[in-house]
Amino acid sequence: MASHTDSTDPGALPAPTTQAGRDGLDALLAHPGKALIGLDFDGTLAPIVPDPEQARAHPDAVPALAALAPKVASVAVVTGRPPGVAVRHGGFAGVPGLEHLVVLGHYGAERWEAVTGSVTAPAPHPGVAAARAELPGLLDRVGAWQGTWIEEKGRAVAVHTRRASDPQAAFEALHEPLTDLATRHGLVVEPGRMVLELRPPGMDKGVALLRYAREIGAESVLYAGDDLGDLAAFTAVDKLRGSGTPGVLVCSGSEEVTELRERADLVVDGPSGVVGLLRALAERLA
Repeated sequence: MASHTDSTDPGALPAPTTQAGRDGLDALLAHPGKALIGLDFDGTLAPIVPDPEQARAHPDAVPALAALAPKVASVAVVTGRPPGVAVRHGGFAGVPGLEHLVVLGHYGAERWEAVTGSVTAPAPHPGVAAARAELPGLLDRVGAWQGTWIEEKGRAVAVHTRRASDPQAAFEALHEPLTDLATRHGLVVEPGRMVLELRPPGMDKGVALLRYAREIGAESVLYAGDDLGDLAAFTAVDKLRGSGTPGVLVCSGSEEVTELRERADLVVDGPSGVVGLLRALAERLA
């Protein structure tokens, strides 16, 4: 289990607490031009807020990314959100220094590239619209939990319980019926921090990260995340390690998702800690 790493020097580069993590960081620092930096958005670059539409990247995130991105092969923001939403909420468009940044939205089904400002995407899965149409009736039948609400995500649809009167009870009560609904329409349910997302199978952050790392020929990978959906990306980094590509697993500290903390090589204090790590990497590579 990775322990939390603190430093009296806020600009110091934190050290991973595992040998695999130290090897991954050493490889990144030795050959940064071949390194991939993978980052979740919500909870990692942006603080978690009750309404995801109000989520915005940490104010120091873009300056840190702009300082780091030119020194590595690529920075990939890997998110379940549509890429356009992540770009707007992150403030990534038109920023000098971010030419090496991509957003792998909808778990990699859509890609936005900073160098062109364009999005590439296949046709959406028809089951998402069908399931979305049934959600209001399903929520009513389960008990119309006060404060539970539906988030439209284009290629996925999510039900949030964080604003419900009893968020955990609502989450647990909805898990089984939402799983049944997803199955009927050829979808899967991805649980997160007080959210249940219905999305097509074969879409996850691990698939997206692994495919992109291989596409660009990454020789080292650092991935930072905070939620259950990031476990797949952690597994992808483990696969890369197994095939000889060093990697670093970073947990954007969350008491809600202990599984991620236990698998991480390095735990930082949420988005502010992630930004500090990115800034320290940029300074080390100066």
